[in-house]
Amino acid sequence: MGTLLLSQALRDDPGAPPATASTASDARPPTAQGAPGAGVRPLPASPPVRIRIPAIGVDALLTRLELDAAGVLQPPPATAPTLAGWYADGTTPGAPGTAVVTGHVDTPFGPAVFHRLDTLARGAQIAVERQDGRTARFTVEAVELHAKDHFPDDKVYGASRRPELRLITCGGSWSSDTGYQANTVVYATLTGAD
Repeated sequence: MGTLLLSQALRDDPGAPPATASTASDARPPTAQGAPGAGVRPLPASPPVRIRIPAIGVDALLTRLELDAAGVLQPPPATAPTLAGWYADGTTPGAPGTAVVTGHVDTPFGPAVFHRLDTLARGAQIAVERQDGRTARFTVEAVELHAKDHFPDDKVYGASRRPELRLITCGGSWSSDTGYQANTVVYATLTGAD
């Protein structure tokens, strides 16, 4: 089953997302301390309700995800494979900072919402519809595969002054004893809003 285990990291930023565990590819993520793209203004905070990724056929509702008592981010329910989730105590997509959206790659029912996440390419578009009626539009800058035992928490979850988005699912090889050995991480930056 393609679930994520994300543990809470200690950070200076109290709204920072939880940490994980994963080996970097040669793709370059967005600059952590950069500014929003020219002419793109960050949006005020507003919960996301839907994510659309046309290049891989994703059109999914978003649910709030919380940390459990051990500081592990709970994944979306495996009984709802077409549902994705966002880390509700972190940045909302479109607001300044690093927003996190996760989803299963598969479940006992078959392929799930982020089954093709690893096929996204630089330049692909992601739209996140928000509760305030606005749509935050992101452009993929990089897609990386990180081994769970060498996951670069700071690179993936580090604070940012510009609106950034991370999409995360399981990836790499699968073992019946330990599950997936890596996580696929998509790095995207806000490039528009309407």
